[in-house]
Amino acid sequence: MKVFVAGSGGWGTAASLLLKSNGHDVTLWSFFPEEAETLKRERENKKFLKGVSLPEDLKITSDLSLLNGAEALVLATPSFAARQTVKSLKPYLNAKAVICLTKGFDRENGYCLFSDTVDEILESKFPIVALTGPSHAEEVGRRVPTAVVSASKDKDAAEFAQSLFMADWFRVYTTPDIVGAELGGALKNIIALAVGICEGAGFGDNTKAALMTRGLTEMARLGVALGGQSETFAGLSGIGDLIVTCISMHSRNHRAGLLIGEGKSPKAAIEEVGSVVEGYYATEAGYHLSKKTGIEMPICEAMYQLLYSDYGVKQALTDLMTRNKKQEIEEVWMKHIRW
Repeated sequence: MKVFVAGSGGWGTAASLLLKSNGHDVTLWSFFPEEAETLKRERENKKFLKGVSLPEDLKITSDLSLLNGAEALVLATPSFAARQTVKSLKPYLNAKAVICLTKGFDRENGYCLFSDTVDEILESKFPIVALTGPSHAEEVGRRVPTAVVSASKDKDAAEFAQSLFMADWFRVYTTPDIVGAELGGALKNIIALAVGICEGAGFGDNTKAALMTRGLTEMARLGVALGGQSETFAGLSGIGDLIVTCISMHSRNHRAGLLIGEGKSPKAAIEEVGSVVEGYYATEAGYHLSKKTGIEMPICEAMYQLLYSDYGVKQALTDLMTRNKKQEIEEVWMKHIRW
């Protein structure tokens, strides 16, 4: 099958390798002509997947027209570039599905999910799939056993992506809850950044576990309010992606958080990481969506104050720890317990 992968970062490169090993005719597209030439010449993505060889028959290009005839478009750009990339690809697209690996929110469109943005740009002419879950590109590129979710409102499209990516070391489940799956993949970056900050500031495992657990509660609250299913956040695209992003040094969010916790400004930390830190932008989106929906998200709010004002790390943590007394699972208490 002919597959076009838009985006030559870590995930785009890793996805291309996986799809090529599955026997597909793969073209990897880079926005930068000079980068495409370097990848073609060196047959290695030294910035993101150092030491992993790119097969000679993996096509690499900066020419959008090579999308012509592709049965699948895999979108693997950073969130800030996704909108313009889809607009540029639209004239050449005639695929069975658009499969989004991009995680985050579209700031230009009211912080909506990228499946909505892609669907809007493409005028609902193609089914949209979100492929998401605990999957660092650095490990996928080296065939480390991995499990993810193929999420789509279109059952056939979800199963199409499942078959496209499934391998003996890469397991894909399907779900109709694309809203919950995408929100899990976007919101977990806020919590990963928070966990990194706490680790950098010298707090312990207890603190990190509390942030991850209560952070998952916030993710699910907002997810349900926006149309997702609560069960989704207990799965691969929820707690699974949260765990891997919070604990791994592959995570740019975690690394940036460490630097902020050690005293660097958010801007300096992001510059040192040297790549997109999605949690920084997801925090802004999560904060505004919580206000819009009226959903209580104290960790997200504290992170917003910390990243976008002069709020200190210790003050943010103190404010979280000294909030009014709460029940842990309020809905359960209200439904089943009578005093």
